[in-house]
Amino acid sequence: MEQAAGDEGQKTGDNPSLSAAAAYDGDSSCIGAARHLATGFLTEVQAVYGLPVSERAMGMTQLVVSELVTNAVKYAPGPVMLDLQISDGAVRVSVWDSDPALPDVAATDPQRVGRHGLEITLAVSQAYEVRREPVGKRVTAVIALADDPGGNIAGRTTP
Repeated sequence: MEQAAGDEGQKTGDNPSLSAAAAYDGDSSCIGAARHLATGFLTEVQAVYGLPVSERAMGMTQLVVSELVTNAVKYAPGPVMLDLQISDGAVRVSVWDSDPALPDVAATDPQRVGRHGLEITLAVSQAYEVRREPVGKRVTAVIALADDPGGNIAGRTTP
């Protein structure tokens, strides 16, 4: 496994640009390392920069990182890159892999075991995007850092 941090805590102008990145060789050991990077990054964002990070946001970010990196390891040969960035009260989780095939949500089947990662990611994210790149694809999910006082996830309302 290879991990390289990048731009952690770097500020640009008056707006802080907080980000962390790592490149992994794509074996299954990188899944735990990616979750560890996300946890450390959000812990630092809260402790050093004073940005609120709810327990829900911490857990959901770990879950999304785990699901996206697991899918990259499972379906794409070769390296995986993880980028985390704080923007507008949310963390953007982006995972790049070498496979150009776009992920899709599997049809509902109560007998199916596995292949629920994308469903989970869509359920807990405020935004989701998949983009083909010159080589491979990038999957991005956005997770709000704080819950509002009423208990709703920031950016979402309950009916």
